[in-house]
Amino acid sequence: MKRLSQHGKFCLISVCMFTLLIGGCNTAERQNSNLKLWYDAPAADWNEALPIGNGRLGAMVFGRPDKENIQLNEGTLWAGGPHRNDNPEAKGILQEIRQLLFDGKYKEAHNLANAKIISKTSHGMNYETVGNLRLNFNNHDDYSNYYRELDIEDAVNRTSYTVDGVQYQREVFTSFADQVIVIRLTASEKGKISFFAGMDRPAPSVVEVKTEGNDILTMTGKGADLKSKRTPENAKPIEGRVKFESRLKIVPEGGWLSATDSTLVLDGANTATLYLSIATNFVNYKDVSANEHQRATEYLAKAEKKDYGQLKSGHSSLYQKYFNRVSLNLGVTDSIKNPTNVRIKQFAVGNDPALAALYYQYGRYLLICSSQPGGQAGNLQGIWCNELTPPWKSAYTVNINTEMNYWPAEPTNLSETHEPLIELVKELSVAGQKTARDMYGAEGWVCHHNTDLWRICGPVDGATWGMWPSGGMWLSQHLWEKYLYNGDLEYLREVYPAMKGSAEFCLSFLTPEPENGWLIFAPSTSPENRPAHMPKMVNIAYATTMDNQLIFDMLTKTAEAAKLLNEDAELIKEIEATLPKLAPNQIGQHGQIQEWIHDWDDPEDKHRHISHLYGMHPSNHFSPYRTPELAEAVKNVLIYRGDPSTGWSMNWKINQWARLLDGNHAYKMMTDQIKLVGVPGTRGGGTYGNMLDAHPPFQIDGNFGFTSGLTEMMMQSHDGAIHLIPALPDVWLTGSVTGLRARGGFEIESLEWNNGEIVKAVIKSNLGGNCRIRSYSELTTEGGKALTIAKGKNKNQFYQVPDIQEPIISKKAELKGFDLKDTYLYDIETEAGQTIIMVKK
Repeated sequence: MKRLSQHGKFCLISVCMFTLLIGGCNTAERQNSNLKLWYDAPAADWNEALPIGNGRLGAMVFGRPDKENIQLNEGTLWAGGPHRNDNPEAKGILQEIRQLLFDGKYKEAHNLANAKIISKTSHGMNYETVGNLRLNFNNHDDYSNYYRELDIEDAVNRTSYTVDGVQYQREVFTSFADQVIVIRLTASEKGKISFFAGMDRPAPSVVEVKTEGNDILTMTGKGADLKSKRTPENAKPIEGRVKFESRLKIVPEGGWLSATDSTLVLDGANTATLYLSIATNFVNYKDVSANEHQRATEYLAKAEKKDYGQLKSGHSSLYQKYFNRVSLNLGVTDSIKNPTNVRIKQFAVGNDPALAALYYQYGRYLLICSSQPGGQAGNLQGIWCNELTPPWKSAYTVNINTEMNYWPAEPTNLSETHEPLIELVKELSVAGQKTARDMYGAEGWVCHHNTDLWRICGPVDGATWGMWPSGGMWLSQHLWEKYLYNGDLEYLREVYPAMKGSAEFCLSFLTPEPENGWLIFAPSTSPENRPAHMPKMVNIAYATTMDNQLIFDMLTKTAEAAKLLNEDAELIKEIEATLPKLAPNQIGQHGQIQEWIHDWDDPEDKHRHISHLYGMHPSNHFSPYRTPELAEAVKNVLIYRGDPSTGWSMNWKINQWARLLDGNHAYKMMTDQIKLVGVPGTRGGGTYGNMLDAHPPFQIDGNFGFTSGLTEMMMQSHDGAIHLIPALPDVWLTGSVTGLRARGGFEIESLEWNNGEIVKAVIKSNLGGNCRIRSYSELTTEGGKALTIAKGKNKNQFYQVPDIQEPIISKKAELKGFDLKDTYLYDIETEAGQTIIMVKK
């Protein structure tokens, strides 16, 4: 054992100042911020632990005084290795299965799909936890004055408590700048920092934990060899080829640092800084040849050259570059004095607008922390997963969940976080070419309802879920959507091959249905739902409404991109000749948007998926202004389905009600979502104590759906204009927001409202062009100059709206018409860099 002298540049004055600012203040002062999640007790379980991340590294901090647990993730640690899961038997039965569907033999078609189309080699790999860092503090179980927080303004987790009159503090963050997890331990008296550190990983994984010298602890292992439950008995497991190494270094000031075979022991230090580095050998979905030891060692060596102050300031500075772009103020009430879990529990029965704003910004925080340029796209749990076999593999479910993760990326000014999803789509567009060719004899590329780190594109999980060849089309909408915000033709040229490939698959896979001759997809599903008259688990169908809407979008957007890039004139002609032959939207006997080609909808169907409303949101086929009959039919579906549901579904409905311009119903959905679950006496979807979305279990898409939905309530730009506060609920009559982005390169630098009316709006035009404003308030320029009343279609190319065919309306449908508020519509010609200031007249 060796006595260590003071190390590093962090001085005693800084420790004392931290004690005064954090440890020495009362609870009300500690949480004096609208941007903190805070609690007066440690996390009882994982759903109360607090998430930190830097896009690649993730951790859940429990905040336990005696036995701290920091659960660890690295974005590329998945089971299995590079592989494919296509089923070439599908090609030989495509015409047979189509005929079975057209003949109404759905059970037979379902069985054939399971036998000949669903993958026989792999049903996707699991995202896995790295494991746990354990810090055990002797005699810290009898504590008082406890407080923990997650400050989403600087992305730092803090814990403080008192033992025997000594105030202890911890700070933890996942450095954006230095790619390590940093932990700082301080106390109000010298010589009081004593603990031992260990690492472990859940069984049945096999890891090696050992020490190097007296100050470094390592854990090494690999992802699991995995055989999917649904593969044949004689199928071989997919070999786990992702190797990882985790390295912990402890740098104390004073005290004694020693080691056992598998732990580090610190006794009597004044302070301690812990550096935790994690790396894998993953290069890309085809290559796992990197050196994980070298990577982890280099991350650690670079980070430990910096003192704690430098590490923390560099981390927060990079994080705040993203986070500070948007601010939101909906007002503050006395509820802010309560711990976050109490506020969640009371939200529906109280008035806590600041919690809605915190929930909104928490979604932005989670997106920044789970999706960074150069890294992997956020999966079903973002980057936070404490299991080896997580729910739904914590993979990429692309029939709604992965897309929902990225709905806030562009409008909430986090465009860079969108890049990992764009890269995922580009990689799938390459991997999926072989799937399209081998399985369906089709051009272009296809992806079904699920994929993973290895970019599998074949159908998984059985025909009930997996017989849906439209995942690539939905993902590809993000390629075009990003262009609508940035207007960057070089970017569009980069992603155009993926768009074109998805459109080519559409054209190859379309087939005429027998009753009307419409070109449709068969076989397919309306994701995860079935008509009530179908046998249980038989979801297989053809010409589902969501498919029809996606096909229309994929073809029209690809043709528009080709025109902008002066590419593929013949493809444009083929698309334009195909569009009139597609199946239209239909309004059924209950006044609803039909989910299937036949009028099979049941008003008692409460299914969580509302796939056939894709055309309302996130697309823009339906509009209260342009297509009021279709908009009312959307509303009827939402009423039939009901409000309570799984977490992500309720958040999708917030977006739907906002698009229907009903802010009060959108807010009612928020009260259903911000409902405490995960504690005795609770059930259903809602929110855990750590403010993560509960499907249940945890799925991060609900958090992102909430942030998207609240944005849609404050600003919309999909329907030919920038609509300011289109769906404001009565509870938020006064407020302000800064930094939102609208299509066409417009930024809402600030928007203020009072008594439900716009007071001031400042909009910057980054690309120039016509800025069309829709408002319920009469506006003028700041100097009192009248604004030009808009006429006709918006000539700004980024504000074109789809030319949707007239809906087929059942004779039994009763539509009452859509009741709209009076609106003002203005046109303002702008130049790039110009700022527009408008005020209430």
